[in-house]
Amino acid sequence: MPTITTNAHAISGTITRLNHPGYQRWADQIRRAGGCRQPIHLRGKIEHRDRLTGALLHRYSTYLEPDGVLRLPCKTRRASRCPACAEIYRADTYHLIRAGLVGGKGVPTSVTSHPCLFLTLTAPSFGVVHTRLNRNGKLLPCHARRNPIICTHGQVMSCTARHGSDEQLLGEPLCALCYDYSGSVLFNAYAPLLWKRFTDALRRNLAKRCGLTLKGLREQLVVSFAKVAEYQRRGLVHFHAIVRLDGPNGPQSAPPAWATIELLGLALQHAASVVQATVPAYGDHPDRVLRWGNQLDIRPITLNGELTEQAVAGYVAKYAVKGAESIGILDCRILPTTDLAALPVREHARQLIAACVRLGALDELADLRLIQWAHMLGFRGHFSTRSRHYSVTITDIRAGRATHARRNDITTDRLPLFPEDTPRIVATWRYVGRGLSLGDALIADSLGGAR
Repeated sequence: MPTITTNAHAISGTITRLNHPGYQRWADQIRRAGGCRQPIHLRGKIEHRDRLTGALLHRYSTYLEPDGVLRLPCKTRRASRCPACAEIYRADTYHLIRAGLVGGKGVPTSVTSHPCLFLTLTAPSFGVVHTRLNRNGKLLPCHARRNPIICTHGQVMSCTARHGSDEQLLGEPLCALCYDYSGSVLFNAYAPLLWKRFTDALRRNLAKRCGLTLKGLREQLVVSFAKVAEYQRRGLVHFHAIVRLDGPNGPQSAPPAWATIELLGLALQHAASVVQATVPAYGDHPDRVLRWGNQLDIRPITLNGELTEQAVAGYVAKYAVKGAESIGILDCRILPTTDLAALPVREHARQLIAACVRLGALDELADLRLIQWAHMLGFRGHFSTRSRHYSVTITDIRAGRATHARRNDITTDRLPLFPEDTPRIVATWRYVGRGLSLGDALIADSLGGAR
């Protein structure tokens, strides 16, 4: 019955919008917003005045616009919130990452000769989970054991099934009572700190191997990186990173001859093995030491083969627009008053959320803000980050796109050729909301408008 009511409401809204006198203008706004599902609503006006006389040349007001608002794209990175805007962010991230590998966007092509490796840092095990194993192209049983053990809860710790890639069972623990849910969410919460300590340890190890101090290393070498976080099906984050060695001026300068790809690989392995973070004691639980998992993957990036610069840039950009939706978590905040039993998620995800709420209520772990980040299973870091010298920024790419649009407007006489002829702009805007109604969303999907 609720679905029928919702559909009826959406259909009614669609009919009302289609029959509105200002429908065509509304449709133009939706197209210019690129099909954004959560457009920003602004109300106000903008005036163009002559710089010398102050005479009014042009005036625009939202007073005559449909619903009295101007709709602008939300520019979110999350595909679960707005696929259209997230696609723009994904494409920008792709070009940002690829420029740091082969040049372009202001990065010299000589960067291809700098030592560079693709790194994957995983989470440790907090319990046996159902998984999909492949060896030499052959699908293997999940956890086949000749003499399987039986846990203290009476569960046989073995699984002989060959799971499909879309099975809901993937990532679920063989025994939920044995699984360390507290450890999982604490690792997610401390993952950003582990990453920071990893980069610090990497620089220290490089300096030690070369007989330099950290200050001396910075005078000869810069460690540049770009990384992205990905959720595994078991609800834990792991990091994919591109790590590159540059000269002291970044990608514009070549690293010293002793900075080889072999040296970088050894330093990465050492840093991953020594980094740790200590969780303070809480309740009856003692201090807990967290480290990276044993599965460390370090591979060179090639111009041909499986791990090309295009494949790496596409892989990183793909996860830059994702969140925890890959394990069935809704993209919405979890409040202390939320009924966890009513959440439409897998039981494993529900238990991880419950662990965040439970641990977040403890004074000893208040700084982790686990309740506020329960919808992210405790992870509160940035999904996509880069060092200052790796490449251009998303802001630079967007500014370049705006410059291109401005040049196009000048070419088509929409804007004056000379800057001194540009009118003085006086604008007044006010935020009045965001999003689309159910009926408007149905029409927006049919209009498309991908940018």
